[in-house]
Amino acid sequence: MPVSYILVLYCSRNGATEKMAQLIGRGVEETTGIEARIRTVPAVSPNTEATEPPVPESGAIYCTEDDLRNCAGLALGSPTRFGNMASALKHFIDSTGSIWASGALIDKPVGTFTSTASLHGGQEITLLTMAIPMLHHGMIYCGIPYSEPALNATLTGGTPYGASHVAGSESKNVISSHESELCHALGKRLAIISARLRQ
Repeated sequence: MPVSYILVLYCSRNGATEKMAQLIGRGVEETTGIEARIRTVPAVSPNTEATEPPVPESGAIYCTEDDLRNCAGLALGSPTRFGNMASALKHFIDSTGSIWASGALIDKPVGTFTSTASLHGGQEITLLTMAIPMLHHGMIYCGIPYSEPALNATLTGGTPYGASHVAGSESKNVISSHESELCHALGKRLAIISARLRQ
């Protein structure tokens, strides 16, 4: 029987979103019978001749169409770019028309996560704009409920719409304990909901 997994798909420029992906993956793997599959996307270049190597020099490997098509659920993460996801992640999502046509993601849970330079740098709108194409795919959006104590206590990132991190203007802020707890909670919730939906 194939292994069930939550795809943790992210784009990261300075490493904060990548660290969040790893924390979310740990939360996923607390649920018996489901794994975290952590993947990234290649950069998008304004130079049409620029290419990325088939395997990144470090970090997660690139996501394939099958990674997305066959997941039991999805955590989608990106740094905030003017209230939206980064172009590399958008480029990947824009190429998923055949998955949309097949209905492969219908009734699977999705959650989002982001990192911003400032506390009011567009975290919540980025989380929601990342969700929009996945709603078109028929996925079920999962935020973080206020039953998570860190959501009420955080003075940095963390929203009911998904996990977030305030990286600072030079991306040097470490992920706070509350931000870490909320990443973990999001991963765990996606795994639990995925398991329930498959019963």
